[in-house]
Amino acid sequence: MTNSNTKKQLENEFKNIKYILTSTMRTRLLLSIYEDSKNLDDLRNELNKPSATILHGLKELENINLVKKVQKYYQLTSNGYLLTTNMRKLIENWYSINKNKLFWNNHDLEDIPEDILKDIYLLKDAEYVNSTTSDLSYAFNNFIKLISNAKSLKMILPIYSENHFKHIINLLNNDTLEELELIISNDIFESIKSNEFFNKELMNNKKVKIFRVEKSLKLFLTFSKDFMSLTLFFKDGHYDDSQILISKTKNSIEWSRILYDYYKVISWRMEPTTSKIKS
Repeated sequence: MTNSNTKKQLENEFKNIKYILTSTMRTRLLLSIYEDSKNLDDLRNELNKPSATILHGLKELENINLVKKVQKYYQLTSNGYLLTTNMRKLIENWYSINKNKLFWNNHDLEDIPEDILKDIYLLKDAEYVNSTTSDLSYAFNNFIKLISNAKSLKMILPIYSENHFKHIINLLNNDTLEELELIISNDIFESIKSNEFFNKELMNNKKVKIFRVEKSLKLFLTFSKDFMSLTLFFKDGHYDDSQILISKTKNSIEWSRILYDYYKVISWRMEPTTSKIKS
């Protein structure tokens, strides 16, 4: 719990952030010199503002130790760099959420840890794919197409879906997919185990590593070295197979790896040939 002293400090910091963000000029100046030092001519040409306006903004930022002048060039102080870094993250998070607001607004996010959710800006280039009444399988078909040429896949699989399993097994048997890691809940594990075909093709497949977690999960994450995809559950607890986020950027794949590793750390590895917990 935040103590009273920390709370006061946070309130003071909020006032400082508000002071920056309520001024377009102060914000633009910080973002402009974030990557590189600039002189007055550079800033005037970039911001398309008169010298007097720019100098006034720079003076305000100098007074709170966010900007300093070295010879004729303005640059960020250490405090200014840290604040601007986080301000950029805030702006990019806001952009990422708004870009795919239908996806984020419609779904339960409780199984994405707060620290990872804070870095949602890493998904800012993700594409929102939505099924329609004329093509109810559009999102699913995009997912199958995405994984069809992958050599290695890592998945957090929260549902027992024969459709998904059959496609995955087909990729394994055709030697397209050479390595598969699955993180599944106890319930999904028992359901797979009780199906003779899936038990043989998944749990007893040397290409497959299965990790088991106690809780039922509410996110379906898939990624490889080339792409990631994410589907979630509605807030009423039902899985939504009609909306998916897909991205092929390094940032999105790294975000997926962090989320995957979070659950892998709290999982148990199952031996492929015996379906027993590996010591």
